[in-house]
Amino acid sequence: METIDVLVVDDSPIIRQILVNMLQSEPGFRVVGQARDGEEAVQLAAHLQPDVITMDICMPRMDGLQATEQIMKTTPRPIVVVASSVYDEDLHVAFDAVAAGALTVVEKPKGLSPADYEAVREQLVTTIRLMAEVPVIAVGSEREQAGESHTEPDVELIAIAASTGGPGVLYQILGALSPILSIPILIVQQITHGFVQGLACWLDNVTALEVAVAKENEQIAAGRILIAPEDMHMTVAPGGVVQLDDSPPWNGARPSATRLFHSVAETYGAAAVGVVLTGAGEDGAEGLAALQQAGGRVIAQKEEGCMFFGMPQAALERGIVSQVLSPNEIALALNRLDRRHKYDKLPKTTGE
Repeated sequence: METIDVLVVDDSPIIRQILVNMLQSEPGFRVVGQARDGEEAVQLAAHLQPDVITMDICMPRMDGLQATEQIMKTTPRPIVVVASSVYDEDLHVAFDAVAAGALTVVEKPKGLSPADYEAVREQLVTTIRLMAEVPVIAVGSEREQAGESHTEPDVELIAIAASTGGPGVLYQILGALSPILSIPILIVQQITHGFVQGLACWLDNVTALEVAVAKENEQIAAGRILIAPEDMHMTVAPGGVVQLDDSPPWNGARPSATRLFHSVAETYGAAAVGVVLTGAGEDGAEGLAALQQAGGRVIAQKEEGCMFFGMPQAALERGIVSQVLSPNEIALALNRLDRRHKYDKLPKTTGE
């Protein structure tokens, strides 16, 4: 097992020591540095090149949000924000740090009973081990591109399609989404019979957003990600109502990504974004063409990292794709679509 090098950032010597003890008690972790504020964090991130950084929020000289923004522009590393779940103001800034490129937020260990201490320790080491595998990129150029799209309409729905290789890519993308993303997401994932509920539960554990299998006449909502049930087409009707049917497969696929994208084009038009990920075949391309024709944006996964490039390639060959991105870049792009950032509803706690 390869060692995961961690840089611990916190202005409290007590919290730093607790975090160091938590990590060094777990095989495969090594704390390579400790920073007392954001300025030290930026310097040590560049010097030590750690595999993961744990980032405090409220610190002197430079806070965690500013440090995250600086690190992600210059020496991007996976960043896990460690924040108190008690203070709303801290949480708001922590979520801004996620939008700035940090991967997720975990609870700060403070005043814990032995049982709670172990639960927080387990969450911390599990999260860091997972985040160490997520590739990250510099965000400066993408932020400039995002700024150029300020005249586009607000996005009201994101629709995603994937087939072979999709679950792992979805796990990576959803795990990097902002915990307060206010845009509903609908997903068609081709998967072996009997596994869609398990997929939803698995994905639900990697994001603060709620992931569930869609139900007939369900209303889409902010903070919810709905996956098409097995062997049922999923579409969305005016008013954001999910509809399911077992009509014949489209090009051999049920659920069909093309059926979903067609309905999204008809209902949301330019206020929607379609994303096509790894998968064999051409499912989704026809529906994405309709979405692009209606003014919506189309994002395709890069060939590198695709188990099968068929579905993204089919969209690319039609000339309808506006961005070709890696999974982590897709997550960053989706986070930046959300210009509302409402803080009135905090995310659920991981593991609920």
